[in-house]
Amino acid sequence: MAKRIMVQGTMSGAGKSLLATALCRFFWRQGFRVAPFKSQNMALNSFITADGLEMGRAQVTQAWAAGKEPDVRMNPILLKPCSDTGSQLIVNGRVRGQYPAAEYFKMKKSLIPEILAAFRSLEEENDIIVLEGAGSPAEINLKQDDIVNMGLAELTDSPVVLTGDIDRGGVFAQLYGTVALLEEKERARVKGLIINKFRGDPKLLTPGPQMLEELTGIPVLGVVPFLHVDIDDEDSLSPRLGQRDARRPIDIAVVRLPRISNFTDFSPLENHPALGVRYADAAQRLGRPDFVILPGTKSTLEDLRWLRQSGLEAQIKKLAAGGTPVLGVCGGYQMLGETLSDPLGAEGGGELRGLGLLPVSTVFSREKARTRVKGEVLAGPFAGARVEGYEIHMGRTETGKAPAFCRLEDGRPDGAVQGLVFGTYLHGLFDTGELTSRLAGWLLERRGLTPEEARPLSHREHQELEFDRLARALEESLNMPALYRAMGL
Repeated sequence: MAKRIMVQGTMSGAGKSLLATALCRFFWRQGFRVAPFKSQNMALNSFITADGLEMGRAQVTQAWAAGKEPDVRMNPILLKPCSDTGSQLIVNGRVRGQYPAAEYFKMKKSLIPEILAAFRSLEEENDIIVLEGAGSPAEINLKQDDIVNMGLAELTDSPVVLTGDIDRGGVFAQLYGTVALLEEKERARVKGLIINKFRGDPKLLTPGPQMLEELTGIPVLGVVPFLHVDIDDEDSLSPRLGQRDARRPIDIAVVRLPRISNFTDFSPLENHPALGVRYADAAQRLGRPDFVILPGTKSTLEDLRWLRQSGLEAQIKKLAAGGTPVLGVCGGYQMLGETLSDPLGAEGGGELRGLGLLPVSTVFSREKARTRVKGEVLAGPFAGARVEGYEIHMGRTETGKAPAFCRLEDGRPDGAVQGLVFGTYLHGLFDTGELTSRLAGWLLERRGLTPEEARPLSHREHQELEFDRLARALEESLNMPALYRAMGL
């Protein structure tokens, strides 16, 4: 049976995903067969596996850190919020339906057999499973039906390490309060406390960790520094979405839609030294960038209404008319068209006019397209760039006679182009590095600047370097022998 360790946190954003990723990499570097596991994830950043199934991006990143291909067993339940009170439910990579929060809470324990089947299957193939919780285990209003924190730890008989975020302040109260709210049998599962995201000399915390150990009876395993590593973020808590200044030669503005999804598509752009990526959620913040991106969204029609009401639609159309290039990805591509129609009520029904910047029309359906693709870009300045990625969308876009953005490996055209406006369904289009390099060179030339000659670094190559940095930092800051003992190793 595989050994297990579960990372729980005092709150959302405490660093659980990052620590789980670091542990996956650390154990893999030690020669173990390791896999991540999160029973239930709520996120709009998702990924399509090689067998065409959908899972959360955080476990995809952890799988890569563990030297594995992403597998939906690592994230059997994915919730994709589509409103303030409801989510699309994806089980084992397939859409099961759309549920209001209250209805989902009533039925979620019925999913335990599927959760355990996925976990047991992974156990048979690995030496170590790194589990990740969600939010906090001390949400006393949710504990009765918990399937992702202490409820899952009990189901899988997993030891737990609890992490708190000192960067937000009050870390000792976070950790002590969380432990105090746990039941006695739950406290017995907590084998160590971690102080995460510390800036400065850990000696400055003395005698805090020792006092915390005395108060809780649980050892402090270490103080993890604030790690400036660049790996894919999970959700809208990502600090990159707050980036509003692009202090590089080229200014790229991504529209921060209320239900923005798969913003990891644009992470590779941030790794190019000439490209500054920022996020704009108001017309006055859009300014006059060199390049505008309309990203994906879980609710295209609602976010199109918001785009219109916020004044961003008018601003984007004005920039496009003045010669600023615009790229729409997935839902953003649909918005750039002439009409968006929802006859079956997949997004609430109705019809809206689009921005009219591309001669295409979209009709939504209830069936979701999920597929991994490869192709070659056909659009003028990027022609010949090799791209790899995946499609996740509900709806079909009729392009008429509009030139395609790229030609997929299976011969299908993807997207559309009109002048300097580009649209594509392809998530991950910048991951190979080739399109990033072409885009940077073209935008620099438009500004009269000399393009930088360098081999494009793929997103995966960059992530691999960051995983190693992350694992080294964890090894230097945590009491790893104590962690091994807690796992029975």
